[in-house]
Amino acid sequence: MTTTHSISVLIVDDSELVRAGLKSLLDQRGEEQDFQVQVIGEAASMSTAVSEAGRLNPDVVLLDIRLPDGSGLTACRQILANSSDVKVLVLTSVIDDNLVYEAMSSGAHGYLLKEIDAQGLCRAITDVAAGKFILDPSLTTRVLNLVRSGGNVTPEQNKLAILSAQERRVLALVAEGKTNKEIAEQMGLSDKTVKNYLSNVFEKLKINRRSQAAVMYLEHRGRPDIRP
Repeated sequence: MTTTHSISVLIVDDSELVRAGLKSLLDQRGEEQDFQVQVIGEAASMSTAVSEAGRLNPDVVLLDIRLPDGSGLTACRQILANSSDVKVLVLTSVIDDNLVYEAMSSGAHGYLLKEIDAQGLCRAITDVAAGKFILDPSLTTRVLNLVRSGGNVTPEQNKLAILSAQERRVLALVAEGKTNKEIAEQMGLSDKTVKNYLSNVFEKLKINRRSQAAVMYLEHRGRPDIRP
C-alpha cells in the first residue's frame, strides 16, 4: 500500500495568472504521484510573502525574485530568519548569474527557471522538501564559472583548508544536493555521523544552511590546495 505524503506550498508571484496556473498544475500533478502537493496560500508581494509564510508555515515557498515592493531574495532572507524549517525554492524567468549566486547565499534551497516542465517542478518541490538543494541544470556551469572567475564574488583565501578530508567529502556531497541519508549510504557512515560531520563543517565555516555550504564549496572547488 502506497503512503501519500502531503507537502504544503506557498506560491509567491506578482502575476495572478501565474499563481492560478501553478496552483492548478500542482494540484493536478500531486494527484498522480505518491505525494500530495497542497497549495495552502498565495502572495503577490514581498511583504505579504513574509507575513503569509509566518502565518501558514508551509513546507516549501515557491518564490519569484521580482516583486512589486522589493526583491524576492529579501523576502527569502526574512522568511528563513523567521523559520528555519521552511524551504525556499526560487522559480523565476530571470536568468542572471549574480542573482543565482545571491539566492544561494541568501539561503534559498533551489533556483529554477519557469521554463521547467510540470514533472520537473513537482520533483524539485519534493526534493527540496526532503532537504535537497536544487539548481536548474542550465545554470550550474554558469554559476560555477562565475565563482571561479571572481565575477562579483570575492571568496576568502583557503576557506576550506580548516576542514578535515572527511568533512570536505561530506561538503562535496552536500553541494551535489544529496541528503544526509544519501551521504551516509555513499560514504558507508551512519546518519548520526554524517550529521555530526555537517555540524562541524557549519561551525568551522560559520554558516548555518546547506545552500551556503554549497556556495562555499563551489567557490573553492578546483583549487590546487583544496581537494574533496
